Amino acid sequence: MAKKSYSFYPGCSSQKAASASNYLTSVQSMCDVLDVELNEIPDWNCCSASIGYAGGGELPRLALSARNMALSEQAHPGQDIVATCAACWLATKETQERLHADEELMKETNEALAAAGLQVKADQKVRHMVEVLIEDFGYEELGKPVKKPLEGIKIAGYVGCQTNRPFGIAGESFENPKYLDKLVETLGAEPCENYEKKVQCCGGALAFSEPEKSQELIKGIIESAYDNGAELIVTPCPVCQMNVEVYQDQINAKYGTKFKMPVVYYSTLMSVAYGKSLKEAGLDGQVIRAKQLEEIAKK
Repeated sequence: MAKKSYSFYPGCSSQKAASASNYLTSVQSMCDVLDVELNEIPDWNCCSASIGYAGGGELPRLALSARNMALSEQAHPGQDIVATCAACWLATKETQERLHADEELMKETNEALAAAGLQVKADQKVRHMVEVLIEDFGYEELGKPVKKPLEGIKIAGYVGCQTNRPFGIAGESFENPKYLDKLVETLGAEPCENYEKKVQCCGGALAFSEPEKSQELIKGIIESAYDNGAELIVTPCPVCQMNVEVYQDQINAKYGTKFKMPVVYYSTLMSVAYGKSLKEAGLDGQVIRAKQLEEIAKK
């Protein structure tokens, strides 16, 4: 399989000891098998995610993502920018579209970047890692390296809202995207094809500011997974993974439920299926252990 190279924007949550550091571990393991080279954008910064909408102003918010694009253009010209975080991907893609649609905004942004000796053209493709997997490889190719099929596990594919709207994956339904179901099947597990909460918002940053609202949303996401016979939830979003996993104890205490549903990344599933160890797959970073995946990884 020929090597493919991308300009990589890891995002804040994937840093060492951050909430999704195990995500990056599994992505690196997955890419090692697929012969994918991720060239990290030097000196990248936070995309501002949700906090950028809270009062920082439009130009500062867009300039943060524009700076990352400018650095990528310098360091990795001609390479697509790839993000693993849904919020980073969305912020960067939005910025690119806004700059190309508004000449005055492009001018103001470059004036701001000029203070740091930078200029942005915003002409590199901006893609989520799942786009790369589906569009540049395809399910058949992704299935070829499988050494340990994930047999006997039923998995709910929780896409979330940010990787589905407003941009989404090419050719997928906004209401019922199938790519996680197809990937789960490719890896030898059984997808929950009628999982009706696959694009339900988890509440995002409301988990901190209005936890009761977020936890009600999360409760519905987990209940639906159980109702469909799921033993695991898989997601492409670090915020979704964190919210749906870490608040289960609080939800149990509030609603009298007994949730203990593991929530993992697609790259974790792939790493295990590709024969990587428990640690290489990032399973040691789970709050709720994915014991079935651990057993497969240990074989």
